Amino acid sequence: MSREQVLSLLLQQENQYVSGEAMSRTLGISRAAVWKAIEALRQEGYTIQSAPNRGYRLDSAPDRVREGELTGPLAGCHVGGKLLCMDTVDSTNTECKRQAMAGAPDGLVVISEEQTGGRGRLGRTFQSPKGRGLYVSALLRPQLPPAEVTDFTAWVAVAVCDGIEAACGLRPQIKWTNDIILNGKKVCGILTEMGLESESNALQYLIPGIGINANHAPEDFSEDVRPMATSLAQELGHPVRRSELAVQVIRALDRMYAAFPQGKQEYLDKYRAACLTPGNQVQLITPVSRREAKALAIDDEFRLVVEYPDGSREALSAGEVSVRGMYGYV
Repeated sequence: MSREQVLSLLLQQENQYVSGEAMSRTLGISRAAVWKAIEALRQEGYTIQSAPNRGYRLDSAPDRVREGELTGPLAGCHVGGKLLCMDTVDSTNTECKRQAMAGAPDGLVVISEEQTGGRGRLGRTFQSPKGRGLYVSALLRPQLPPAEVTDFTAWVAVAVCDGIEAACGLRPQIKWTNDIILNGKKVCGILTEMGLESESNALQYLIPGIGINANHAPEDFSEDVRPMATSLAQELGHPVRRSELAVQVIRALDRMYAAFPQGKQEYLDKYRAACLTPGNQVQLITPVSRREAKALAIDDEFRLVVEYPDGSREALSAGEVSVRGMYGYV
């Protein structure tokens, strides 16, 4: 823990020297413990200068998403106020569930450098190579009935777009209901899961999981995924710093959670502006059928309104159907 605290202090100084004595006093640890933390960070790739009577200065840092990189910028946030940063995990959503069952608080955020069993909607896998993407889940415990959180994934999609825009300067689009799109390709997937109390059917927790392709090269995707996937680095033409991306996405989630559900109109307006599905011919896929339709609009409940060839219309909820474009991924 002292390593993360020392790193956080160095980052907060913005390339200025901070004395070992000051860090020792602030953190309540010995000067020797500060020195050991500095040496451990250096071994992990952090370039830290030292100067007599001045202390230590952080000059450069590897692309890591860790507690010491995030705690300072997330100070004051409810979502992200408690962090669990891991090197590897089966799934950040699954880890959030484990933490929920152990009594972890509302607002816990779990982040991992890689996922060995990343999951998407309808049992699909989500490719999560180490050190390439941002894989993050939040444990939320809203005091609401399950019927009032059915549109939550759409809110999360807007928050992710807000976070990516703040970190990278470009605003993605949304493929209904939970795929984040840049230049016609998927850059992020969202999977929201909930836990219900078996006897009362009360909502125990809500876990939005977000997987962003940050610094993936084309070869990081499998051949079947490559034609429809992209990364922020590919679209920007340069790598992104994942810790900054994490900060902006978590801040956006924090703002969104504070506004839910009273701020619905703002998020509905943003969702409609970003959603590229209306106006397209789509295929509606269920486990037992496949139908063609024209996507018309997003209604006031974030449902997709479609028109069938016979002229009949229907408003679809995300849990009912998977939507695919007929003439390309979107």
